Amino acid sequence: MGGKFILRIEDTDQKRNTPTARQQVMDDLRWLGIEWDEGPEVGGANGPYLQSERKEKGIYDGYVKKLLDEQKAYYCFDTAEELQVMREEAEAQKKGFVYTRPERFPDEKEVEKAKAGGGPVTVRFAVPEKGTVVVRDVVRGEVSFDSGEIGDFIILKSDGFPTYNFACVVDDYLMKVTHVIRGQEHLMNTPGQQLLWEALGFGELPNYVHMSVTVSESGGKLSKRERPTALRKAIKAMGGAGLKKLAEAGGATVEEVKGFVEGKATPDMPIVDSMAKYAGVELPEINVVDFFRSGYLPETMVNFLSLLGWNPGDKREIMTAAELTEAFDLTRLTKSNSLFDRDKLIAFNTEHIKVIEGERLLGHFKDYLKVVESPLVAADDKLLSKMIRACEGARTLADIERKSRFIVLADERIEYDEKAVKKVLLKGEGLEALRAVREKLSEMEEFTHKAIEDMLRGLAEERGVGLGKVAQPLRVAICGTTISLPIFESVEMLAKENTLRRIDNTIEKFETRAEI
Repeated sequence: MGGKFILRIEDTDQKRNTPTARQQVMDDLRWLGIEWDEGPEVGGANGPYLQSERKEKGIYDGYVKKLLDEQKAYYCFDTAEELQVMREEAEAQKKGFVYTRPERFPDEKEVEKAKAGGGPVTVRFAVPEKGTVVVRDVVRGEVSFDSGEIGDFIILKSDGFPTYNFACVVDDYLMKVTHVIRGQEHLMNTPGQQLLWEALGFGELPNYVHMSVTVSESGGKLSKRERPTALRKAIKAMGGAGLKKLAEAGGATVEEVKGFVEGKATPDMPIVDSMAKYAGVELPEINVVDFFRSGYLPETMVNFLSLLGWNPGDKREIMTAAELTEAFDLTRLTKSNSLFDRDKLIAFNTEHIKVIEGERLLGHFKDYLKVVESPLVAADDKLLSKMIRACEGARTLADIERKSRFIVLADERIEYDEKAVKKVLLKGEGLEALRAVREKLSEMEEFTHKAIEDMLRGLAEERGVGLGKVAQPLRVAICGTTISLPIFESVEMLAKENTLRRIDNTIEKFETRAEI
């Protein structure tokens, strides 16, 4: 649309905001290839871009004072306990909670007295008691709200920080924001924000666009709470055993882990991820970084996410960022909820791995290996490129890593799959076939993909068996499982000396267990 993208960090909720979370937002956007024109680490004419820093500069104070002076806002001294009683009374009467405005607004003396007494002092916006607020939404058309049902809401908290609803209105005005595009769940915030905008005399409103909710396959809203919820269930299933080691793995205290299990608090996601990794619990991907760690490409995520609640007007699905940008039109956003179909996401990723340019795919693979701390980080670009080519049809980068890691692992770190050992090595002539393969490999002077293939096919013909009868014992010997890269490429990349040594180790380990 020819505009600028401003990244603003809305960190007025001090309980929820952490430097780790803030940095992750920026890391995620950059991984996706979404660069901001103005914002943290970039700068621009409308900074600072953290609301906490804007608060320190006093940017919000003058607007709060303006509303107070004009009797459009007022001070309140209610405690959390008093507010809870009000909510419970409303619930008992089966009514929605609406704050009761005092007949007289507190004066400065009462404010100073409350502050001196150490009690909470907040500022509430005086919502017009009668009238209709009409939100003109690009997707949903005109949506009407009764101002009497909105209730006076807090704009300045007792800790001195502005609330989200107030700070974003001031910032949108000062930053000359023309479009506010957000999820449908924020639609309920919009009438109050519009009233604030008008009360402050800011003039023309931004264009509001409320997108459809994305739901998970279980039917509920896709939420970041799904990850800690999954871990909490897994820990409970363990019966609370090993909490001390779990806490150590996550860098938390035992008390914090107990509180988490009891549902009292949720630690930062890096702590949740570390505990899950230690416990061997697979968590559903929710945050952008989760999909990065699961081996999805950024091109896939941009493509897939763009088509949630929007379509290009034709039958295209696999699209580049440039194609999406060219086709994008706000009017094609849909009202109905969109399903986060993980099977479809896998299909998208499989296709993008096929079509993406080789050097770019290699770069993504190397970034993935670093973030998951794979032993393959030690491999050079030539070897990694061979692995990628050998994994034609791979669904994720994680698939490529799992099938390839045996090439760089030390022999003693090869883990043998017990089912594969019994089925391939210990039944029939598995070990005998492996000895025959070993003899043929040791005689080979040319150790290329083609030479290895010719040898194995020739050996299978000599023995009067299918290729699998000689190839599968070799596969289990070199990587411990029946799932790996294609066998000819595997042996070539592992190299002759390493292959022979692993065959010898395997025969020595299992020859006494062979069935007679």
